[in-house]
Amino acid sequence: MAKSILGIDIGYDSMKLALVKGGKVKKSAEVPMPKNLLRAGRVVSTESMGELIRTTMKQYGIRCPRAALVLPNEAVFVRNVLMPVMTADQLKYNLPFEFRDYITEELKNYVFDYAMISTAEEIKAATRASKAAKEAGDGDETAAGSSMELIAVAAQQSLIEDAREYTRKAGLKLVKAAPTVSCYQALIRARTVPGGPPEEYCILDLGYQAIRMYMFRGERHIVTRELEVGLRSLISAIADAASVDEHLAHTYLLENYQDWQNNPVCQNAYENISVELIRALNFYRFSNPDSRLEDLYLTGGGSMIRPLRKVIADTVGIRVHAPVELVPDGADVPGVHGLVQAIGVTMN
Repeated sequence: MAKSILGIDIGYDSMKLALVKGGKVKKSAEVPMPKNLLRAGRVVSTESMGELIRTTMKQYGIRCPRAALVLPNEAVFVRNVLMPVMTADQLKYNLPFEFRDYITEELKNYVFDYAMISTAEEIKAATRASKAAKEAGDGDETAAGSSMELIAVAAQQSLIEDAREYTRKAGLKLVKAAPTVSCYQALIRARTVPGGPPEEYCILDLGYQAIRMYMFRGERHIVTRELEVGLRSLISAIADAASVDEHLAHTYLLENYQDWQNNPVCQNAYENISVELIRALNFYRFSNPDSRLEDLYLTGGGSMIRPLRKVIADTVGIRVHAPVELVPDGADVPGVHGLVQAIGVTMN
């Protein structure tokens, strides 16, 4: 019998909870984050964070002993790596060395993990090819087919310890944690649409602090790009134009108070976001001349802003999809646009 698990996605703007059982979302919640509780992707107070999770679960009638956490992009290292086929024990030993050019601190202060990009069938085929090459005596242990591709993750031990602490204070046991890209990959693999995922596509996370582009081919993550704009710049523009604080400006935007979403100030901001998006897409295509990118999936808080969605759809020149298409039975999940990562981490 499938066990329930609570996906937790902590953002600068809001915290999202998704109670998932058997791949189905049973309950969900999204609440504003207290100001300054998150800094550089790290929770400042485990006591306050634990209390926020606990009270939100109580408010929304969520009961579950197990939790899965989305790791913040700003606080972890994520790399696509190609390594020789090896056992789990060998991977555990070798994985830290893949980050020696990125981490300036002692590697012992970090925890390392991975998610396979190569399928089990591909790894078996690679193992057979490697064995055959050795038996043939060609001496090339890195011959084509003898390697496997994976997403490698490094996170400070203190980050994981803090996460265990505030989930414990909320009455939960942290059983898994994964970066955003792994959450998306898990959802992609869970898709049951005919033919599976498109050949090549982009998942565009319209977040508060930043807008990130996750490029995929099939189930394979290719690269992640971060744009220099986020919804925060849009909220700041509203705050300046309306002479209100950013908290109130945020409410104006999301609730479309006095039609602010269609205000010229916001329209200009949408155009700026689209220009940055086009630049990033053009750079990706230039770097990948064989690219056949034709689909873009929107997620994050910005995906619920209709005028922004329209500007993006009119600008990018490729098919634009709603967040509902990324989540199994997404049409039945209220507020699915903000819950994509919280749902995905439970399936990782």
